[in-house]
Amino acid sequence: MRTTRRTLLAGTAGLLAAPPIARAQAPVMRLSHQYPPAHHIARVLTAFAEEVNAKNAGVTVQVYPAEQLARVAENFPGVARGAFEAAVATNFTWGNTIPEMSAPTIPYLFTDLARIRKFPGSDAAQFLDAASARRGVKSVAWLFTTRSSIFTSGRKPIVQLADFQGLKIRGLNPLIDNALRAAGAAPAATPAPEVVGALQSGVLDAGLTDVSAAVSRRFYEVQKFGTVAPFFCVYTQVYVNPRFWDGLPSGARAALEASLRKAETDAVTVTEQTAAAAVGELRAKGMTIHEQTAAEAEAWRAVMQQPVIDAFLRAAPEGGQRMLDLLRNLSA
Repeated sequence: MRTTRRTLLAGTAGLLAAPPIARAQAPVMRLSHQYPPAHHIARVLTAFAEEVNAKNAGVTVQVYPAEQLARVAENFPGVARGAFEAAVATNFTWGNTIPEMSAPTIPYLFTDLARIRKFPGSDAAQFLDAASARRGVKSVAWLFTTRSSIFTSGRKPIVQLADFQGLKIRGLNPLIDNALRAAGAAPAATPAPEVVGALQSGVLDAGLTDVSAAVSRRFYEVQKFGTVAPFFCVYTQVYVNPRFWDGLPSGARAALEASLRKAETDAVTVTEQTAAAAVGELRAKGMTIHEQTAAEAEAWRAVMQQPVIDAFLRAAPEGGQRMLDLLRNLSA
């Protein structure tokens, strides 16, 4: 026991004697996310980290894709507790925790690109930033992720509202499922990795996903038809532990903020380019793709939007109407 104590004391003395420069390390921001490395938002996050690290501004960003650091459900509690410094969440995954987050996913409410570009830093974004702060995390960026959904089927195209009648379709969440039921479909909650198998086996008649995901998950192998629609908008929110953020040197924080603003701008360009390329690739793989017309979108909106708004306001009785007003007032 005496030898062990001497060994420990010697090790401690050696640590204390180490030069200060050897002990001092730049703060590290570990950022957890669920996207696979090839996903367009994963690429934006990687570029953000590379840019910050190249600045040598006193902070290092380490990105952990594909749930390598924590699973999706563990991100919020992990960041709030300080187990790691940062993570992302798609706006609608906040669910009942911050129901106002789901407003951009109301069908056909917020899909105009000019308005989407203005969302970061807007009153609407700040409203959600404040809601995040009340839950113990600090919102630092909003990365536009998609406004292009695809409705897929194997038997016939889904173009008119009548085409939804009786369809067993992949549901996204309880809020959006109200729109599908209003059109006459029967939504069934299906995790993304299981959708293709369900379509192939006939458990589902139709799929609903982001157009880029339809490529990466190889929907074209089991579906003949696809209708691309500006159904709703999704953002990826980047949030951090507030104690970590407030404790950063001012220069390090400024470097992060500048690169996050660039990432917000880059995400719009990358997302639109990725969606356009995905449509072309689905066609090249043999899918018959129909891009929804303005008249068709209006017909779908007239039936699908209000039931979702009603459900949204029931879920967010305190701030829901305010959030809708902020989005509608965000000028194009």
